[in-house]
Parts: sequence; C-alpha cells; structure tokens
Amino acid sequence: MANPIVSPSWLNDQLDNPNLIILEARLEQNQSNLENQNPGLQIKGARLFDIKNNFSDTSNLLPNTFPSTEQFTTEAQKLGINKNSIIVVYDTLGIYSSPRAWWMFKTMGHSEVYVLDGGLPEWIKEGFPTENQNETTYPKGNFEAKLQPESIRNKEQILENISTKEAVLIDARSSDRFYAIQKEPRAGMRSGHIPNSINVPYTELQQNGKYKSTSELASILNLNNQPLVFTCGSGITACIVLLACELISDNPKAVYDGSWTEWGASELPIEK
Repeated sequence: MANPIVSPSWLNDQLDNPNLIILEARLEQNQSNLENQNPGLQIKGARLFDIKNNFSDTSNLLPNTFPSTEQFTTEAQKLGINKNSIIVVYDTLGIYSSPRAWWMFKTMGHSEVYVLDGGLPEWIKEGFPTENQNETTYPKGNFEAKLQPESIRNKEQILENISTKEAVLIDARSSDRFYAIQKEPRAGMRSGHIPNSINVPYTELQQNGKYKSTSELASILNLNNQPLVFTCGSGITACIVLLACELISDNPKAVYDGSWTEWGASELPIEK
C-alpha cells in the first residue's frame, strides 16, 4: 500500500519534476468555521482545484456533489493534468479539503495522487517557497477520468446497509452533532445520525493540522475487516477519515456522497 501522504520536504525536492502538478483544493467556506491564516498565498506553482464551482455537480441542490466523468475530465484537462501526472493536493487549513480532492482523483481512476501533510501552514513553517495566488491558463492535459463506482454510495445503499450491516458506516461529524446535542449548521436539517453508524470526529485524527501517527490512528479507529463507508455533513470531512483509514488498512472504502445534508433533510430513519 503506497503511502498517500507526502511531507513538505519531499514535495520541495520534487518541484523541478516535469510531471509534478500541485493542486490547492479550495473551499471558500466550511462548516467547521476554520479560517485561512495565509490569504492570497499559495505554494509556488500551485494550481487551483475549485471544489465548489468546478469539481462539483452544481446542478444538484446538495452541496459538493460528485461531478460527472465528463465534467471531471474537462476541468482536470483545463488544469493541464495528464495521465502520467504526479498530483500533490494541499489545502490552506492544514488537512481539511485536500483529502476530498485526493479521493476524487482516486475515484476517477488516477493512482499517482498524494496529500501534503500539514498543507500550506506546514509548508510555510518549514520555509519553502510561496507566491501570490494568480490565475493562469495551462496547456490542455490528456487526463481521462474512469469512474470507480464502488467508491461512492447513495442513500438507497446506505438504507439497505442499516439492516445488512455489511459495511461499517463511519460519521466524521462532531459528537455533539452526531448525538443531536447541537443543532445542524444548515437550516432545515434534522439532528442525529444514521442508525448503526459510528462516530469518529475527524478532529480526533489530527494534531496541529497533520495526521497523528499510524499507531495512534489504529488505536482510535479500531477497524475490523469489514468494508468501510464514510459520511459527514456534505462529503468533505468524510474524506479526512477515509484517508486516515487508508493509512492503516486495505479495507474497501467508499463515501456516502449525499451525507447528512441529504439524509437529514429526508424522512429516512435517524437515531439520536
């Protein structure tokens, strides 16, 4: 199992690699109320992977919904991404939206994709080169998305899994949201969680914007051999927990893309 996490020093050593493409996985807003402490800055040579506008199905009423293969291919080619590109994804918050971009590329059939541990804050802390954000056009790439459908789950499959318990459903939201102690941040959402799901808040897996050690992750996650499905508010932080599990296990993994935004607004069963 190749390590999907790379360090700032490794990335700095690769800056002259002609196949390297660095992507900033951007979300202008997040439900965790995290703030970019380095506005206007990016890693030298980075390209913008705009999750909300370019890499989501904007016709869907649900936020951050997985785009079509055609859309993903078109937008990735605009970024100059090729079939042989070595992609490193980072975000400005440490590790927040970058695992979503990593998972999307894996789900679209690209194997050479990695997440920068600690993101932009760690890169700056270690003194590596940055530049002001800029809009650039790139030579069209030849990347072609090939959807791996087993990586995505829909509400019907999640509903069926409540009774079959074939997969372990892991919810990345805070325990207060999971147990309906705190109201959902989105209007009109019921509070609680999907029956038979377990709660692993994504914040428990990180320290200072980086993943904890694999031994710590293994202790927190305590996985068996079952397939794993991940959920959260809108499919972003679910990928943080998925990537943590990828660091320690080969279990089949998928994301419930509608997540609580879909489930909580429906008449589907909930627990509190």
